Amino acid sequence: MVELRGELREHEPLARHTSWRVGGPARRFYRPADADDLAVFLTRLDPDEPLLWLGLGSNLLVDDAGFPGTVIQTQSRLTRLERREATLIHAECGVSCAKLARFAARHDLVGCEFLAGIPGTMGGALAMNAGAWGGDTWTWVVAVRTIDRHGRVRGRGPTDFKVGYREVVGPPGEWFLDAKLGLAPGDGRAGLARIRALLDRRAETQPIGLPSCGSVFRNPPGDHAARLIEAQGLKGQRVGGAQVSEKHANFIINTGTASAADIQRLIDLVRNRVEQTTGVRLVPEVKRIGGEV
Repeated sequence: MVELRGELREHEPLARHTSWRVGGPARRFYRPADADDLAVFLTRLDPDEPLLWLGLGSNLLVDDAGFPGTVIQTQSRLTRLERREATLIHAECGVSCAKLARFAARHDLVGCEFLAGIPGTMGGALAMNAGAWGGDTWTWVVAVRTIDRHGRVRGRGPTDFKVGYREVVGPPGEWFLDAKLGLAPGDGRAGLARIRALLDRRAETQPIGLPSCGSVFRNPPGDHAARLIEAQGLKGQRVGGAQVSEKHANFIINTGTASAADIQRLIDLVRNRVEQTTGVRLVPEVKRIGGEV
C-alpha cells in the first residue's frame, strides 16, 4: 500500500484557517504533500465522508460547531506555478491569486492584474469566478484539471462549465486541481504598476488587516451592494463581535470576539433591512459551512 506523505490532524480548529477567524473544529484535516498524494488520500476516504476544500479560507463562514467531516487544505501545498509556451501559465489550486498576478506581470503577460486584490487561492478563484475592478478569472482560463473523491483526474475545458458572475457550475463531485491561463503579451512593468495602484486603492477603500471574508454580498444588477447597505445607515452596525465596516459597507469584520453565529445574524440583519427598504434581496458571496446563508 502506498504510504501517505501529507499531514493529517484530528479535531483541528478551523478558526485558525479562515480569514474571519471563526469556526469550530474539523473532524479530520489533511494537508497533502502534492497532487499524487492527494489522489491516494481521496481513494481511502469513505464514500459518504463529507468533504470541504480549503485554500485561504477567505470566502467561508464555518459554523461554530465545526465541520463533521474531512477538510483538505491546499494552500501552501499545491503551489506549482510555471510559464508554459509564450502566453500560457500553469497554476495549481493552492497558488495565491496575488502571487499569480505578480508572476504573470514579471513574465510580461497582462490581463490578470486584478487577481492581486483577491484574498484567496486559484482553487477558490476558479470555483467562484473571482473578480475585481472589471476583471474575472474565467476570462483567461484555457483548460483545467479536476479531481474527484476517488482520486480520478480529468482534463476539462471552459465549455464543460457554466460560468457566471461569482458562480461556476460544473460536473458534480469534482474539484479544481489546477488551471492553464492564456494571457496577453504586454508590458510587465506597466502590469506591476497597475497591481501597485490597485492594491493602493484597495487599502484606501477596504478594511485591510482586519478579519473579514472580503465582500459579503454580490453586487445586484446595475447597482452596488455597498451603496445599498450604506444607504440604510448600516455602517458600524454590530451584532456581538461582528460589525459592518465603517470603511466599506459590504465588509463585515470580526472585531476580536465574534462568533460565526454573530456574523450570520449580522448578515441576516443587513439583508433583511435592505430588502424591506428597497425590495432588493442581496445574495451572499460567502459560502456557509454547517448551515445556510
